[in-house]
Amino acid sequence: MAFQNPEADAFHWLVDMLESVEVGLVVLDLDFRVQAWNGFMENHSGITASQIRDQVLFNAFPDIPKAWLTRKVDAVAMLNTRAFTSWEQRPYLFQFRNTRPITGTEEFMFQNLTISPLTNTNGEVNKVCLLIYDVTEFASSKRALERANEKLAKLSMTDRLTGLLNRGTWENLVDAEFERYRRYGQATSLVMFDIDHFKPVNDTYGHLAGDEVIRHTAQITRSSVRQSDSAGRYGGEEFGIILPETDAENARIICERIRDAIEKSIVTTSTGDEIQYTVSMGIAQLSGEPENYMQWMQKADEALYQAKETGRNRVVVGK
Repeated sequence: MAFQNPEADAFHWLVDMLESVEVGLVVLDLDFRVQAWNGFMENHSGITASQIRDQVLFNAFPDIPKAWLTRKVDAVAMLNTRAFTSWEQRPYLFQFRNTRPITGTEEFMFQNLTISPLTNTNGEVNKVCLLIYDVTEFASSKRALERANEKLAKLSMTDRLTGLLNRGTWENLVDAEFERYRRYGQATSLVMFDIDHFKPVNDTYGHLAGDEVIRHTAQITRSSVRQSDSAGRYGGEEFGIILPETDAENARIICERIRDAIEKSIVTTSTGDEIQYTVSMGIAQLSGEPENYMQWMQKADEALYQAKETGRNRVVVGK
């Protein structure tokens, strides 16, 4: 059967499509008064088209960034060209609740936004059309992937048992600090230390108890150093600390604080055993003598060896 009024039918289909499409459509005049508001916007805002028609958008949605959107719309109207904003630049324009069950971990709907100019019969821009795309599922997946990658990156840099920097990462920082000293000449110190008589701890209480002692050492170290310092687990029961902008005497004060805290503490294991232990520490303030960071580490290690040889549970500053 032939159509009686093709133009009316086409208009009806167009209106029906705009009402049912899963994209938000808002038409504004240049005073930001709402001229069109489709079903997507009604469903997610709870405001019908008849309720919001001719209202200023910012009055109905005070959370919308007025200055930002005004700049965007003014540029679109003046240049007669589209503008696009992704959720990564601005998570959303309208603060709609996320209603997708698959991506229920996100509180609000992430949105991409396109602003298009609309012209009158004279070719002048007198309105703009906002298209709001729900990209929550994609954004949520990307954010989850980024968080997972950040976690993997962190795990690759840290020691699993203690949470301190692992040996490779820590040594790289020692190298970087050595180069910084060569460039700027500021005082900097390196500390190497380990747990005294650690093997008897493992032999007497078991390796799980030994792990608890290592974790306890790391916790005290972390709580005793400054934010600018870098502590790492060098291997087994041995640890290292980089102390930037710190001379040997101030490094000794920091190390004495760690040594004293460990000596006075008791580790209660999961089996109820109580373990008291000590650490020995060696300090090397960097000078012009070492030719590379490995020689600097060697000097700190020699000071540690001297602390062991002279009775343990002490801090020795290398010469």
